[in-house]
Amino acid sequence: MSWSPCPDPTPGDAASVDAIETVIVPRAVDLGEMTVRRALPSTKGQMIGPFIFFDQMGPAEFLTDEGIDVRPHPHINLATLTYLFEGEIRHRDSLGTDLAITPGAVNWMRAGKGIVHSERTSDERRAKGQRLFGLQTWLALPEAVEESAPDFTHFSEDALPRIAAEGIDMRLIAGQAHGASSPLNAMSDALYADIALEAGGVFPVEGTYVERALYTISGEIEVDRCAFGPGQLIVLRPGEAIDVRATQAARFMLFGGEPMDGPRHIWWNFVSSRRERIEQAQEEWRRGRFETVPGDEAEFIPLPEKVGRPREIRPFSQSI
Repeated sequence: MSWSPCPDPTPGDAASVDAIETVIVPRAVDLGEMTVRRALPSTKGQMIGPFIFFDQMGPAEFLTDEGIDVRPHPHINLATLTYLFEGEIRHRDSLGTDLAITPGAVNWMRAGKGIVHSERTSDERRAKGQRLFGLQTWLALPEAVEESAPDFTHFSEDALPRIAAEGIDMRLIAGQAHGASSPLNAMSDALYADIALEAGGVFPVEGTYVERALYTISGEIEVDRCAFGPGQLIVLRPGEAIDVRATQAARFMLFGGEPMDGPRHIWWNFVSSRRERIEQAQEEWRRGRFETVPGDEAEFIPLPEKVGRPREIRPFSQSI
């Protein structure tokens, strides 16, 4: 990755005003089968819009007979959004869902009052080997719908709005941007888009959402005269329209939304506006009171031995 410091602002020059709130370099987290890069939550920025968790998976190369085996585990009061650039993951959950996600498609799983799921490499992919590269994000649910019924929706690649202009190719995953609206109901004012720019291309980021960030995937982009290579999360100042320019062919994610309706507590796979709800979920998983995943009942991830206290995560605009 690369990052060149911003030049000092020139007094009286409006163009030199910094549009960047902070820059987060993800930390490496070893999950066993692969290492992910975790950008959120971070000490420099916790929740951006409803996005409370942001992981980059890979790029990883799995040889023959290798793959991922994330055993069944629970979630409450959040939604997970999985999006791939390469490879395939087989998703199964306690609602009876059993399907594979491929690049450009979206798996949207709303945990609500509780869901259990597993993520594995299929036997067919395992036999051949594959590259895997993608993102998994968690979105906190508004307090009013935290305990809603769990739900799963899959959106194929062609179901998402696509905007192509000179030097720009954008796929809108959630929210509204440049006149397009995604069919994904995030239950809150959320924005998520996959944007590719040709070298020299410029993408205008609208100021319609308060909290916004960019996550670089490949190539190099320039924001307010600062250059950023892959694997960096750039949190933008609220309310300002800015331009993102590609100094070379680049791909990045734009995400964020309106600030959440208060802080959230996070512990292991649980997120909630109420600390006591997480403690309740801990006990329910320990006692086997969650539903099981049909066809994947033989294994599960046990509750971590060290329970500890949930961590409080605040909306970004309230933590600066």
